[in-house]
Amino acid sequence: MAVKIKLKRLGKIRSPHYRIVVADSRTRRDGRAIEEIGLYHPVQNPSRIEVNAERVAYWLSVGAQPTEPVLAILKKTGDWQKFKGEPAPAPLLQPEEKAARPSFEALGGDDEGKGEAITQKKKAEKKDEAAAESESTEA
Repeated sequence: MAVKIKLKRLGKIRSPHYRIVVADSRTRRDGRAIEEIGLYHPVQNPSRIEVNAERVAYWLSVGAQPTEPVLAILKKTGDWQKFKGEPAPAPLLQPEEKAARPSFEALGGDDEGKGEAITQKKKAEKKDEAAAESESTEA
């Protein structure tokens, strides 16, 4: 029985996410898996990749073959280089935490009201115009 390390697709139509699984090569893409060994979420920015390195090393050592997309993921995480005895790649980018926006008070804003902005209603203007016209016609 040939064992493959491949991606199992989950998620909605335009928001895919994958699980990295170990499965028999004859099973369907989303079929039954022997073991789940990682996650891959390509839609997030930066992409979320989580791999259980210990289990990947075990499955590679017993002869499991990664598919091309999984091989690319393993090369990014450095697990493939570790298995082959090559130097490790540069570290992956970690998502940067967003700085909190300064509050209104911190920017020196004051709470005192300067006055209200009042807009005249258009109906009142039309009534005033109609009244002015009627007065001019009477005179």
